[in-house]
Amino acid sequence: MRLRLTKGAVMFEHIYGIIPPMTTPFHSDGTLDEDTMRTEARYLIEVAKVHGLAVCGSTGEGHTVSTEEARRITTLVTQEVKGRVPIITGAIVDSTAQAIERGKAVKDLGVAALQVTVPHYVFPPDEDTALRHFEGVARGTGLPIIIYNVVRQAMLSARLLTRIITSVEGVIGVKASGGDMKMVADLILLLRGRGRVMTAVDALMYPSFALGADGAISSICTAVPTLLRQLWDTVQAGDFKQALVLHEKILPIWNAIGFENHHNMPANTKTCQELLGRKAGLPRAPMPASSPAQCEAIRKALHEAGLL
Repeated sequence: MRLRLTKGAVMFEHIYGIIPPMTTPFHSDGTLDEDTMRTEARYLIEVAKVHGLAVCGSTGEGHTVSTEEARRITTLVTQEVKGRVPIITGAIVDSTAQAIERGKAVKDLGVAALQVTVPHYVFPPDEDTALRHFEGVARGTGLPIIIYNVVRQAMLSARLLTRIITSVEGVIGVKASGGDMKMVADLILLLRGRGRVMTAVDALMYPSFALGADGAISSICTAVPTLLRQLWDTVQAGDFKQALVLHEKILPIWNAIGFENHHNMPANTKTCQELLGRKAGLPRAPMPASSPAQCEAIRKALHEAGLL
């Protein structure tokens, strides 16, 4: 049985495990493909058996959606999930006011948390400013906040993240991105269960889980959710030999999708979904669709993993 973990009055033990950041399917005119969004939500919950869902993150091209669209996307997914797993909505924005607006727009939909980036444009905040930002968003929305530590020019240190999570009411954890495995390890060590550490180091899911990460919110979880659920369960059971076998299937898939192709990683994740028989829609302009070479690399990796 998992411990009931709290931070003040906010419980967060239900946020754990494999939480795919859903892609957002668009039509050729850039509008939302609602039917496809609903179908994918059902697949992830009912077939892949994931532990939660995230929407409007980087994989979901959340930087391109309006607040109105974020509410609609969140509505579609919460309607399909029907409370079976927690839903996290992203806010990739550049001001405290924008983040509060996004949170207020989805609060009544019953989201478990708001995943918020550090303000990043060209003026990265100093440490105290970053703390005040997340404090303001937590107070202004009344929602649990997960810090999305992804923006390269505004990366927060493990020490500062720990300070914010342990001192700001309502900030319950961090999604640690940027490919920094040491950041994940330092956060687990420094926080010691006082906040959620969700890894987004796609290439290193196995060691992240083995070190004690509370789960993952990462593109690879969306691309091949069944493999990631197997990996999570295998590590939790202590079968590290089998976990290594799964890691060696997953890593080449990530290499084909995102390692050298971050400029259109969401499009490549959609290509992976399509190759596996899951309709995913188009990326939103100006992001290009996967090139023929990218499609072939993804197909090859899926085939070698035994998925095709």
